[in-house]
Amino acid sequence: MHYQNERNSGCRVSDSWTYRGLKTVILENDSVRVTVLADKGADIYSFVHKPSDVDFMWRTPWGVRDPRRFLPTSGSATSLWLDVYEGGWQTVVPHGGFPSNVAGAELGLHGEVNTMPWDVQVVEDSARRVAARFRVKGVRTPFSVEKTLTVEAGSAALVVEESVTNEGEEPADCVWLEHIAIGTPLLAAGARLDLPACTILNHPTDMGKDAKLKPGWRGPWPKAASRKGAAIDFSRFPGKDDRSLDMAYFVDMNEGWYAVTNDSLGIGFGVSFPASVFQYLWFWRNLGGGSGYPWYGRCYNVGLEPCTSFPNTGLAPAIENKTARRFRAGQRVSATIHAVAYTGRGKVGRVSPSGAVERR
Repeated sequence: MHYQNERNSGCRVSDSWTYRGLKTVILENDSVRVTVLADKGADIYSFVHKPSDVDFMWRTPWGVRDPRRFLPTSGSATSLWLDVYEGGWQTVVPHGGFPSNVAGAELGLHGEVNTMPWDVQVVEDSARRVAARFRVKGVRTPFSVEKTLTVEAGSAALVVEESVTNEGEEPADCVWLEHIAIGTPLLAAGARLDLPACTILNHPTDMGKDAKLKPGWRGPWPKAASRKGAAIDFSRFPGKDDRSLDMAYFVDMNEGWYAVTNDSLGIGFGVSFPASVFQYLWFWRNLGGGSGYPWYGRCYNVGLEPCTSFPNTGLAPAIENKTARRFRAGQRVSATIHAVAYTGRGKVGRVSPSGAVERR
């Protein structure tokens, strides 16, 4: 039996839902509704700004799938993840990026905790504040992850208090990535990206025929070099007719934050994160490109993904280039992330560590 309060106003939380066979948790107030797939990585599947009915999270064309009812037709270390990737926001530990082998363990794309069921407990349930705590332990690696999601009355923010622990009795390396993918209608031609002053790193190698960025280029925000030599302004998004697929990375941020604003809609989505933990912000530009599996040119989204490490080639290369985070035996690292919906138009000067959106 469940004896949670069943309010129809104020802050609300329930872990008594299922979606396509997966245990699902919903947290909301009068401003935002957050849907979490507890049985699939504790993924934040949906983040809706209720007054405008805009969901900031991107959805893949194939959507949510219950892995128990779906038989992959190959054992590829890449496709096993992509076949059940629904979009939204994943916590990726300890292996952000493409497959590699570390300490004798084969680690697939973005493995391993976001394809696993997480335990969940409602830890606060009042009209003023609701919170749910999610926990998981790795199988191929010694890492455990705990995160508490909180929504408060009068706030359009989601607070994510997260910790990663090495439960092994020897040191272990980790790429910790918050894989946040944003789609339409927030993402649109002319929508704005605001960041603090930082350095752009284009992906170090050729990304394929749909890539437009010059591999390995490094320079100041907001303009990046293209293959053809012209600058690409990262502060404005092109439309789907850009037909590009690229990766870039932002580094040297004195504070960790970003804001995506759609002036036509008068709304935006901001994220703040500790730059001391997440020293890189990955920028996945899937702007109508991506020929063949799995995108087939259908997708229009960006990923703005705080990460400990660089680039997206997996844990083994991050160990080699010394950007992987090494955890001592028993070490625990914590971070607090704020994701916030806001209204208005024009540039954002800052998203504070507490999630306050400050205009220029």
